[in-house]
Amino acid sequence: MHEEIIAASAALHETLRPEVIETPLVRRPIFDRAGCRVLAKLENTQHTGSFKYRGATAKLKSLAPTQLASGVVTASTGNHGAAVAKAAAQLGAAVEVFVSADADATKVAAIRDLGAAIRTIGGDPVNAEAAAREEAQRGRKTYVPPYNDATVIAGQGTIAVELTHQTEPPEAVIVAVGGGGLISGIAATLRRHWPATRVIGASAANSAAMHHSVAAGSIIDVDHRDTLSDGTAGGIEARSITFEMCQTLVTDWILISEDEIASAMRAYMANYPDRIEGSAGVALAAVDRADLSGRVVVVVCGRNVSAETLTKIGMSR
Repeated sequence: MHEEIIAASAALHETLRPEVIETPLVRRPIFDRAGCRVLAKLENTQHTGSFKYRGATAKLKSLAPTQLASGVVTASTGNHGAAVAKAAAQLGAAVEVFVSADADATKVAAIRDLGAAIRTIGGDPVNAEAAAREEAQRGRKTYVPPYNDATVIAGQGTIAVELTHQTEPPEAVIVAVGGGGLISGIAATLRRHWPATRVIGASAANSAAMHHSVAAGSIIDVDHRDTLSDGTAGGIEARSITFEMCQTLVTDWILISEDEIASAMRAYMANYPDRIEGSAGVALAAVDRADLSGRVVVVVCGRNVSAETLTKIGMSR
């Protein structure tokens, strides 16, 4: 599985152009620590404001014309839904997006504005995923998984392909973790090209299903509390292929508190012109928690933050 995803990411690096932006890698010295220089991979500058557009575009472009004509269905807390909606519009496919009842209202509105039909499901985001799969089966439509799909993972892995072209091997790459699609795609390619580079998974302590599942040795149910990192919140789908990849490819795991997420978000947006969302704050906050030296790359995974969240962390923009 790993080799197939590595090969697919390499191929997609070429075939996703020009739809997918090659995002910049820039210095963010406000996050430097003694002996540690931080570079940020700005996925917040990607179409729809997050890395999710890579995997969504990869998946939809892999579908046959008859599948696109039948329409697609997905589930999302926001970023994945927006990415699928935009990719579907580019390819002329209708899309229905299932969202959890507590999904960020700003992100849901963005999905609707991109032309998707919205269906709201109560409870954990995993419930929305299950309902979307049922609808896809009933309506003979294609379900586009947020993370549990080899093509989606390979699409996210194009970030790592870009990194290998943009810089020399750093000591570590830090990635926020929800269902594990982003870190799995990145880690697979980096294991091949930069085997000495540590891949660090950072999770919001309030909702850290993959972190605790890897520690337990199997996918487990985890209690979830509200978190600024809504993009990584929720459980892991049973038998997700990302679990084994996270077990074998991720070298370090770090839990980040809500105060640490808020502090990282404030520091970033007070010093740099681009916005970041809570999940990007998780990865940036991990710089303080990891034992690091030399050059470190942090994946700034998205920018889609609501006005309510900005107010909550004491920011006005």
